[in-house]
Amino acid sequence: MSHLLRTSRLFAWLFLTGLSLATIVASGFYLYLRPGLPPVEQLLDIKLQTPLRVYSADDKLIAEFGEKRRAPVTIEQIPTIQLHAFLAAEDARFYEHFGVDFKGLMRAAIELVSTGEIQSGGSTITMQVAKNYFLSRDRTFIRKFNEILLALQIERELDKSRILELYLNKIYLGNRAYGIAAAAQVYYDKPVTELSLAEMAMLAGLPKAPSAYNPLANPSRAEARRNWILGRMRDLEYITPDAYELAATAPLTATFNAPSSEVEADYVAEMARADMVRRFGDTAYTDGYKVKLTVDSKKQREATLALRKGLEEYDQRHGFRGPIGQVGEDELEPDSLDNLMANYPRVAELVPAVVTSVRDDDNEVDLHARGLGTSVMAFNTMTWARRYKTENLTGPEPEQPSDVVAPGDIVYVKPMVVMTPEPASNDEDSGESSDQPIAGIPDVRRVALSQVPRAQGALISLEAKTGAMEALAGGYSFSQNKYNRATQAKRQPGSTFKPFLYLSALEQGMTPATIYNDAPIVFDDSELETTWRPQNSSGQFYGPTRLREALYRSRNLVSVRLLRDLGIQNTIDYLDQLQIPTEDMQKDLSLSLGSGQLTPMDLARGFAVIANGGYDVTPYLVDSISDVNDEVIFEAPQVILCDDDCDEEQKEIDEEDRNARIARRLADERSVYILHSMMRDVIRLGTGRRAQALGRDDISGKTGTTNEQRDTWFGGFNHDIATTVWVGFDQPQPLGRREFGASTALPVWLDYMTVALNGESSSLMPRPNGIVNIRIDPETGERARPGQEGAMFELFKEEDAPPELDPQDESSGSSDNGDDGGLSRQIF
Repeated sequence: MSHLLRTSRLFAWLFLTGLSLATIVASGFYLYLRPGLPPVEQLLDIKLQTPLRVYSADDKLIAEFGEKRRAPVTIEQIPTIQLHAFLAAEDARFYEHFGVDFKGLMRAAIELVSTGEIQSGGSTITMQVAKNYFLSRDRTFIRKFNEILLALQIERELDKSRILELYLNKIYLGNRAYGIAAAAQVYYDKPVTELSLAEMAMLAGLPKAPSAYNPLANPSRAEARRNWILGRMRDLEYITPDAYELAATAPLTATFNAPSSEVEADYVAEMARADMVRRFGDTAYTDGYKVKLTVDSKKQREATLALRKGLEEYDQRHGFRGPIGQVGEDELEPDSLDNLMANYPRVAELVPAVVTSVRDDDNEVDLHARGLGTSVMAFNTMTWARRYKTENLTGPEPEQPSDVVAPGDIVYVKPMVVMTPEPASNDEDSGESSDQPIAGIPDVRRVALSQVPRAQGALISLEAKTGAMEALAGGYSFSQNKYNRATQAKRQPGSTFKPFLYLSALEQGMTPATIYNDAPIVFDDSELETTWRPQNSSGQFYGPTRLREALYRSRNLVSVRLLRDLGIQNTIDYLDQLQIPTEDMQKDLSLSLGSGQLTPMDLARGFAVIANGGYDVTPYLVDSISDVNDEVIFEAPQVILCDDDCDEEQKEIDEEDRNARIARRLADERSVYILHSMMRDVIRLGTGRRAQALGRDDISGKTGTTNEQRDTWFGGFNHDIATTVWVGFDQPQPLGRREFGASTALPVWLDYMTVALNGESSSLMPRPNGIVNIRIDPETGERARPGQEGAMFELFKEEDAPPELDPQDESSGSSDNGDDGGLSRQIF
């Protein structure tokens, strides 16, 4: 007994000594590590890395920027059964332990010994929160001890629901999805509340190994993991045996669903991204900002489509440039066609395809298109494909498919939508009459020959009174070229510059009835470095012409003479007054023909100033910015149009701390009103007649074409909306001698404005005081005699109206009052 007692005492002392040493070591580690542990309060302030999301004015998703997909949710938004699935998989005793589960650690050790792997894991959810939020992923003893200490500290200071919420928003679940809400969208394209039991269990299996148990990469392992979790849920009585059987036999339904934009607006999205980075730096990508833009999704969609259509139509008018690549017929093996097409990118809606056979007898071509597979192209989609020779010359029209393509040719095609009728509904209560359109199914295997346009373009549409961008397209395809021509391309505006010149003339006392001579003129000007002989686009001369007619017929020689009379520097100063950039303006008479350089945005903003009646506007894109908690942290200021005492009004706004901006008057409203009338005649009688297709009486506009047709323009507006379109090459070169603003830019503008103005009532600038209508002689611009045939009404500012006729002149029919009636302008 004494030996046994001595032995027992020895073991007792050894145990106590070991326990003491362990306690001392643990206390030492605690005292050493505790000062470096972060306070738990930081968890409440941590911003989860949430991507930047950009939305249209009508709340359609345009783009998402950021490495991590995440959509934070509260614990109340997550179904209880989903919580149970994660608890069963990761920490079944979550509501029982105090941060560290020693039973769980023992179970994990037993699983490791018996099966060779750990199914449930030894770390608690609280320990994983500590690791995910505060610690590195280094597998060291020090890191594990820190994890345990932090878990104990977290449990003391936060309730279980808050800990679980933090965990479910932070965990990585594969495919760049962080948090349960993002994973539900990525794998199932559903919100968390709509997941089935099998889908919930599948997501609960991902935290342990997002790659190994990923249903997209390893479906068999993912299914086994899902079913194990379902079994745990059954054993823990979270679900019934019947529910287990149903879910365990459910097929795998996971697919990859990256957040897709609802509006194709890549140029706009990039502008918003750059703006946010300027404001917030790199945190713009991670702090969960939501940016609401001024663009309308419907208008933006049409702007993109209209510009693409216009560029494709221009391109096809100038012929087919041939295949973009070729392969030998021996390479056309069915198994290798996908690999062949992988080297050629898709551009916008255009898809690369390789010709596998040409069937002239059937007037069809067989192809293999990237992403579409076997496709058929009918010859009637190829008849445009005359061979391109120069911008002014094409070959003969093709007569059969083999005149255009051959086997092995790689070309771009556009999927066609062939409407296949569906069975009519027999529902008598549907309320649909028999003449309703029949729904259809698109058959994307029918394709049309196309090619990527070489010419480029831009479209900008502004709300005239505020400068808000309603739509913007900066080129044919952002994926092809990220250069935003709407804001970055400085080009000559050509005749679209003339309205600013004519507005300057109206401000200086000239009228729409002022006569100028449209006759040859030669300048030997040192500023121009050569003899300059300007001429009209027609090459003809038309003699004495009223300014109204000169504008709507775009007479170049009248504009040159007009600028000479106004003065070059005076005109530059007036452009500065209108806030139109002048640093790239020519300081010679060629300025009258738009030889300076402006971006499409500059021109659109200038037309908006005219459209709104002469008020300064600043184009803007961002309407509001919200943080991750949906609190608005920025809102675009209200625009207030101001005529008088603007400084006082701005002072009141500043004192009252109102979110508003003053838009000052830049031009006399009567001059602008008369210019509106003159520019409406561009649509009624002049170079913009094609815009009459809108069937509206409130449209004003101006075409523009530069020398050798290198740049073509159309700017048009009513009192509410101003839209400008430019078409040209990135490296300036002629578009072709038959291409003008009316044939290239105006069709794009028309397609867009048909949608933008649909359902909108007529919007004309209100007539200001001080305007008079007077009948004039169109040949002289003077007042017409009573009863004179061919007389017409014209608008004048009261002080600029033609003088009353002398009674003697009225009776004699003479209008000679000793003035030359502008004869010097007619002749010289």
